[in-house]
Amino acid sequence: MLFSRADGTKCTDIAPTRAIMPFIMPTRTESTVYFEQWIDLTKTNAFLDAWNAANPARRATVFHVFLWAAVYGLDQRPRLNRFVMGSRIWQRNGIWLSYAAKKRMEDGAPLVVLKRRFDPGHTFAQLVDFVAGDVKVGRSDQKSAVDKELNVFLRIPAPLLRLGVGLMRWLDGWNLLPASFIESDPMYASMFVANLGSVRLDSAFHHLYEYGNCPFFAALGRTQTVLTPEGPRPMCSIKYAFDERIEDGLYCSKGLELVKARMEDPAAGKVA
Repeated sequence: MLFSRADGTKCTDIAPTRAIMPFIMPTRTESTVYFEQWIDLTKTNAFLDAWNAANPARRATVFHVFLWAAVYGLDQRPRLNRFVMGSRIWQRNGIWLSYAAKKRMEDGAPLVVLKRRFDPGHTFAQLVDFVAGDVKVGRSDQKSAVDKELNVFLRIPAPLLRLGVGLMRWLDGWNLLPASFIESDPMYASMFVANLGSVRLDSAFHHLYEYGNCPFFAALGRTQTVLTPEGPRPMCSIKYAFDERIEDGLYCSKGLELVKARMEDPAAGKVA
């Protein structure tokens, strides 16, 4: 195995019991832990109402708040921003989030998958602008780099395409995949986010992909009224799938608590 990757740095500060995990659990499928989190949106909705009233042309939703909170959590708990490749654990260079959006809000409309590197120093206002720009381009007729690549690959006969995909994964395992390929591919990310609430669905536990190296999947559900000891509260469920090989559950849970705290009180962060 070669010694460097374009998207990460090999970790040298891990215990032997963790370093051996990718060898005894070589796939993400057998390494996935599932976790659910409920978010009280009382302050979140008040924050969004005030934001949208002041910024009618830059409307934000719970999804934007989650992306902002996820970047904060990954920055504060950097060992969550790791991945497994070639049976080794790597620290990812930068915080990259991928997410899907419908081209049109109707049955049969295709999904567009977007990916962006987020700077923890960016304000909420900057994040809203970045996401709006990405979604606008994604929903346009402009072909993404991934779409162009797939259109070429899908012209190849199926047996040859299977061989080609196998070769690509072999190259990736030996750290020989070009940086340009990794940077544009949404499966090489810190976290993949599905906003199921945008289509009025509850959250769902989602599998991790063997392709790529994304160790986190988060699915946001619709806002619903939940009866709590303090009375009815607007809440949403977030369900996570997490590759436990990169870090232990205690460290992960503390990171997700930071995400929850930022989501439940977004005004405490750097908004503008």
